[in-house]
Amino acid sequence: MTRHIQRPWLSLQTPSDPLAATGETLRWGVVSTGGIARTVTRDLTLLPDASLHAVSSRSADRAVQFARELGFAHAYGDEAGIPGYRRLVEDPDVDVVYVATPHGQHHEVAKAALEAGKHVLVEKAFTVTAHEAQELVDLAAARGLFLMEAVWSRFVPGMQRAFEIAESGELGEVQWVSADLGFPAPKDPASRLWDVAAGGGALLDLTVYPLLWAIGTLGFPDSLTAVGTLTDDGVDSQNILTLAYSGGQLAALTSSLLAHGPRTATVAGTEGVLTTVGSINNPTELVVRRGWDPARVEKLEIVARGYVYELREVTRCIQQGVTESPTMPWRHTLDTMRLFDGVRAQLGISYPNDARR
Repeated sequence: MTRHIQRPWLSLQTPSDPLAATGETLRWGVVSTGGIARTVTRDLTLLPDASLHAVSSRSADRAVQFARELGFAHAYGDEAGIPGYRRLVEDPDVDVVYVATPHGQHHEVAKAALEAGKHVLVEKAFTVTAHEAQELVDLAAARGLFLMEAVWSRFVPGMQRAFEIAESGELGEVQWVSADLGFPAPKDPASRLWDVAAGGGALLDLTVYPLLWAIGTLGFPDSLTAVGTLTDDGVDSQNILTLAYSGGQLAALTSSLLAHGPRTATVAGTEGVLTTVGSINNPTELVVRRGWDPARVEKLEIVARGYVYELREVTRCIQQGVTESPTMPWRHTLDTMRLFDGVRAQLGISYPNDARR
């Protein structure tokens, strides 16, 4: 079978230690002090060739507290009409910026960082629209800067091993894929998950993970049908995508902010089936059954919270002068954002960012 997502550099190394330095130390700036920023930064502290240089927040107090908690040398908040993130990207000692703001701000912050000559890692979803994504990619290409969407699951051992099994032919020809991710999110109007201006909704926050199982085993689809449930504010509380391929293969993907789901992925082929144990974005066990034979269980070891794998890739690429990761290439980000634009058109979802053209 075709390998739709290239193996990470780290998986080809022996030993494949994400905590082993690969070059000179990079000085990181983190934009945001939210939950994902804290989680990813904790893994970043484990890299010996990473230096926590600066963090920014709209609130100077939050930035200072975050810096003290995690060990950043500098903290930037909004000051004299200048946003904290702009003060951070203009710091000459920052080498690479991790953008962990709500989706609606990704384009604005990442653009400012690229214009300031910084390498950039942008949390998924990369942007709100494909137009925004294309603008950032064009800017990074013109400036010769590294840019990547932080789809960390592409780099974790469980995901890579699942793709390897599918590619090996052990399952035969993959015919269908299903994957789901969901949890009931409290309907707090102030939460980014439900805020239309922040790019809220299940699509931009969750769907990248179920979609990854389809992309990794079947590639991008030839056609797509979407159904979903919208709030009064126009964000999707849940959605189901059906992907169709020219060879007759299908993928069914569910994302929900309303209900708990099994959070499993299934890859079904003519000779066997693979299912996951543990969340689909970082599976810790893979169950493989060929035909009617007894199932084989493969357990995967994960270093730290699992973000160290993508952080190692970002670090290595920048150290070696590579502007895009082969495992998370720009074309996949652009194709994903175009796919999401198509889903939004079918569901009737629009965001303020749509007017920024």
